[in-house]
Amino acid sequence: MRTGPQLPEVRLCRRADLANGVPLPTRPAELLGHLYRARGAAAEPALSLTGMHQAAELGGIDLAADLLAAQLQTGGHILVVGDYDADGATGSALAVRGLRALGAARVSYLIPSRFDFGYGLSPAVVEAALPRAPDLILTVDNGIASVAGVARAAQAGVPVIVTDHHLPGPELPGAAAIVNPNQAGCTFPSKHLAGVGVMFYLLAALRSRLRGLGWFGPGRPEPNLAALLDLVALGTVADVVALDENNRILVEQGLQRIRAGRCCPGVRALLAVAGRDPTRVTAQDLGFYAGPRLNAAGRLTDMAMGVECLLTDDPDLALDLARRLDGLNRERRDIEGGMREEAQAMVEALSLDATGLPAGLCLFGEGWHQGVTGIVAARIRERYQRPTIAFGDAGGGRLRGSARSVDGANIRDLIDAVDKTHPGLIERFGGHAMAAGLTLPCAHLDTFSTAFAAAALAELGDRPPVRELVSDGELAPASLNLETAELLRSAGPWGKGFPEPLFDGLFEVLERRLVGGTHLRLRLRPVGEDGTGPIEAIGFRLGEALEDAQGLVHLAYRLDVNEYRGQRNPQLVLEYLQRAR
Repeated sequence: MRTGPQLPEVRLCRRADLANGVPLPTRPAELLGHLYRARGAAAEPALSLTGMHQAAELGGIDLAADLLAAQLQTGGHILVVGDYDADGATGSALAVRGLRALGAARVSYLIPSRFDFGYGLSPAVVEAALPRAPDLILTVDNGIASVAGVARAAQAGVPVIVTDHHLPGPELPGAAAIVNPNQAGCTFPSKHLAGVGVMFYLLAALRSRLRGLGWFGPGRPEPNLAALLDLVALGTVADVVALDENNRILVEQGLQRIRAGRCCPGVRALLAVAGRDPTRVTAQDLGFYAGPRLNAAGRLTDMAMGVECLLTDDPDLALDLARRLDGLNRERRDIEGGMREEAQAMVEALSLDATGLPAGLCLFGEGWHQGVTGIVAARIRERYQRPTIAFGDAGGGRLRGSARSVDGANIRDLIDAVDKTHPGLIERFGGHAMAAGLTLPCAHLDTFSTAFAAAALAELGDRPPVRELVSDGELAPASLNLETAELLRSAGPWGKGFPEPLFDGLFEVLERRLVGGTHLRLRLRPVGEDGTGPIEAIGFRLGEALEDAQGLVHLAYRLDVNEYRGQRNPQLVLEYLQRAR
């Protein structure tokens, strides 16, 4: 009887420096210092703005600052063209707020609809922008692949400044200036800036240029751009870029301002509708609560609603917009659930050969919502550990795909390899190592799927990458307390490239049940110390492990805080469960 494809192996290991069996410190402050050092950071990292890389190190930034300064001096109309995700929305709001604070007389923005225009500064987007009579177009989080769109703007006499962080293709657009840490020849040390981070640096360079021109004075005070770091933090975390030290500074400084009540009303409102306390906000709150609600606008309707939420200084209007975004996010979750079930059924129904599933998966469902395909691709990628592209119908006989990858396979390079071996198969594509997008005719889907699987096989071999969980070691039962959980939660900031601490150990299962149909709820007692009270645990999407969750189990978990009806208690968030032998 066929049971469908075997789920990929999960390997749990401990950090190399723990191989000697030395126990973790039990005092919370010493434990935190140990965890920082294990990630290559100082035991007490300062994460102050003085530690940031200098703006002058970004290639093209001086020319871009000069062009913007000239527009401010002449009162020119600067049109910000952003992307329709959280990075693009926060970056666009940052650009508008920052330029206005610096004294720009005329600034507006345009966020193209993913449904009408797709991604980037296309010629169609330029045509939509021209009736607004811009004197300069400033892109945010897009433009590095917009060769034709920039050419159309130049033809119309409108210069374009491209600010982006995506990987460039073989041909760069003929822009008046390009600021992108990943363009050839740029020596900026941090290649992981999000689009909103690139824009923050450009505003800093512009302020420096204006200062040199004597622009500021009693009637035009010099603004503190650090006041806008709440937007930088939200966009950086939501875009899941690697949190190298430079990005951690940007995020931590933004978090500090949110906790102190010095953030824009929109950020505060997004946290409020998600039930998160701004005074205790963490990077995880931005990534898992505020970010998805902001993204919902671009996924289902028009990201202008999200940008307006971040631009308004009226708390009541911000809250109203945030509530509407929250409603869209609930709708998005419902749509995603149905699409995810369909996608998983497709994978289960694939004909298996000697090596199992194809090395790369391409999925398409009739009626799939374009705005949700990226989430579905990410879910399938997580479950089966294969590069995955989910396609939705873009109309006009075309499909638009959202791609997500695994460690060891640059998804943009895989698509580029298909484009090189099958010229004309793909209409357009772009992205970076872990996420990308593409458009192709419906008639080309089968050919593309086969070529994509072959490219993934050549890159990864005939076995998918093993999902590896790296544990920081075993916490003493006495450390499973609220004090340690609170400290770990507020530390970091944790994220991609600077992972939240993961621990492992043996526990006795006292109670088990399913919640929400797919989540595993356990009541546990740690093994190894008498008198330690039980602790609650939740395993999101670990419902399949219900039968194994009995007796003694080996768990990998994060120690977190569960707040319910005003009570705060330590809780284990499970990543791995195996019955102890």
